[in-house]
Amino acid sequence: MKLFARAERVPAGIGGLAGLRRGDRVLAFAQDGDRWLLGTRLALVIAEQGVDPVRFGWESIQAADWDKEERRLVVSEVGEYGRPRASYAFTLEDPALLLQLIRERVTASVVLQRGYLIRDKSGFKVIGRRSPDGGPIAWMHEYDAGIDPDDPDVAIAAAEALARARADVGED
Repeated sequence: MKLFARAERVPAGIGGLAGLRRGDRVLAFAQDGDRWLLGTRLALVIAEQGVDPVRFGWESIQAADWDKEERRLVVSEVGEYGRPRASYAFTLEDPALLLQLIRERVTASVVLQRGYLIRDKSGFKVIGRRSPDGGPIAWMHEYDAGIDPDDPDVAIAAAEALARARADVGED
């Protein structure tokens, strides 16, 4: 059974705007006005005539939130603690295959995710993600509201949790 049915091909000329790497190809797509969202094996690409393509490796997408009533997709990039995350909004008419691809690819980029409690029900997560074409695991911490990563106890717990996670996947 195929996960993604091939409904249509990306319109002529649009795929060329994406500047895809050799061996990469468009698996699903949707249109937002003059912009095209192209889901490929390696990334989500925003392609538009006369503009350099914007590329999000699946491992760099923190969230992709779909509002069915407004037909609005908001894609947020992984960011640094305490800094606003870059996000991009799109209005899409028929994104079903693209939404399915985004969910599958972002989920597949997660190598490891573990939660740790610091107090009550608050704490942090250690997350390791990897690009579909391999390469090193990118490690990050995600802190719950009210947890200060600069607190010495939190910093020690986060460093120990990261060391355990790295050891568990064979990194030293």
